[in-house]
This record gives sequence, structure tokens and C-alpha cells, in this order.
Amino acid sequence: MVEQPAYLLALCRPVQYNGQNHYSAGDEMSINKRIDQARDAYQKRDLKASEKAHSRKAIAEARERHGATSHQYIGDMVYGGLDGIITTFAVVSGVAGASLGSGIVLILGLANLFADGLSMATGAYLSSKSEREYYDRERERELWEIEHFPEGERLEMVEIYQEKGYSAEDAQTLIDIHSEHEDLWLEEMMVQELGMLPDERKPILSAAATLVAFIIAGAVPLLVYLLGLVVTIPTDLAFPTAIGLSGLAMFGLGAAKVFITERNWLRGGLEMLVVGGLAASVAYIVGYLLRGLGA
Repeated sequence: MVEQPAYLLALCRPVQYNGQNHYSAGDEMSINKRIDQARDAYQKRDLKASEKAHSRKAIAEARERHGATSHQYIGDMVYGGLDGIITTFAVVSGVAGASLGSGIVLILGLANLFADGLSMATGAYLSSKSEREYYDRERERELWEIEHFPEGERLEMVEIYQEKGYSAEDAQTLIDIHSEHEDLWLEEMMVQELGMLPDERKPILSAAATLVAFIIAGAVPLLVYLLGLVVTIPTDLAFPTAIGLSGLAMFGLGAAKVFITERNWLRGGLEMLVVGGLAASVAYIVGYLLRGLGA
């Protein structure tokens, strides 16, 4: 029997930790946190930290943490919040540019807040649901092909591995190992042949996260006008206050994108501040130019 290369076994064999198997192939999304640690160690040229990030324990623990509900919906919340505050602030700016009253601000702002929020949530739900259905359909097809045409599927994977630079012998070794476990083989086919990873988010929760974030963040530009219903706020102070609150919220949400993009938080915050400010400026100018319309 030919001895398998160590690096191929590391790719395909399960990692043993705490008495459980933890596969190390076909699950790239499960090691994000460990990769962050490895990147940090590389930037600091910290060999001990790098070795720790590549230990069997770290690999296994990273897989156990994969899919935590606290992280799955961060993207929906951040982008829902960003869209909410930008669109609502644009409405407020347009009304302010047209020199209309605070009552009009609230009517248009709240109508946009709930209608657009519901539209965003519906879109998030349908998009997530469609992606899951498409993934499940393709997974069923691949499973059927594995069951009925295993040799054809093996040949496909050998070709894919060779295209990636593996030798014919190593490619055959890889598929020999993967095909010993049907589930592992199926997941490998989904990733390598179709480039598809499962989305573990529930569509209804994705929609809910988007809606809640949209309404909460989108309400920020309206806070001063809502407060004006119970206390007297000078007209010339309301819009500047809305600008200040919206600017802080946009910067904060832009900075929060670091949880998704892993980029510099300051740059993310400033970018969103510029984008939101540009949208609001356009809305204000349009409102100003049309301020006499219908008078």
C-alpha cells in the first residue's frame, strides 16, 4: 500500500480533539477566527502565536465555534442599519431643503422607515430562502450523481485537483480519501466543483435582523423631530441636530463593518459618513430646487 503524503492526510482526515472528529476540509467559513489570530501573529512576526493558531486544539475549537448564532446575522444587521439611516436621512434632508415643516418630515420619514424597512426585510428573506433552496437542489443533484455515477464524479474531482496544480497521483490520492466518506465527498464536490458553501442563517431571522436594524438606525434622523412633539425645539436647531445624530450613527455603523470586512474601522466609518453625506446633500439640493413646487 502506498503511503499517503502527510499534507494530503492533513487536508482530508478528521482532527481528533476531546474524543470527537473534526474534519478540516470543505469548511473554510468555520476557521475565520483562527485565521484572524494567524494573521495577527504574522503581522507581529510572533512565531509562538502563529504556532498556537495552527495547533490541533485551535483548529478543533474553531470548528466547534463555527455557526454561532451571535455572529451569523451581523451582516444583515449592519447593512440593514446602514440602509435605514441613509435613506431616512436623505428624506429628512430633502424635506429640509424644501423648507417644509417638521410634520411633513415625520410623515415622510416614518412612511419611508416602515415601508422601506419591510421591503428590505422581505428582500433579505426571499434572497436567503432562494439561496438555500438553490444550494439544497444542487446538493441533491450531486448526491444523486455520486450514488449513480461514482466513477464519473471521481474523474471530475481528479480533473479539478489537477487544474489546481496537484499531480495526477496526488489528485487520485485525494479523491480516494474523500470518497471513503460520502458526506465529506459530497461537501468537497459542492465546494470544489460548484464553489458553493452552505448558508446556515435562517431566512426568517435574517429578515428580522434586517428589519429591526433598519428601523432602529433609520429612526435616528427622526429623533429630534419626534422629541419636538412633546417639547418645543427651535426650527433652525432641528435639522442641524438631525445632521449631527445621523453623522455619528453613520460613522458608528460604518466602523461596525469591521466585523464583516475585517478592514480598518476608521476608514469604514469615514467612508460611510461620506456616502451618507453625499446622498443627503443630493436630496437636500433637490428639495431646495423644488421648494416652491405645489405652493
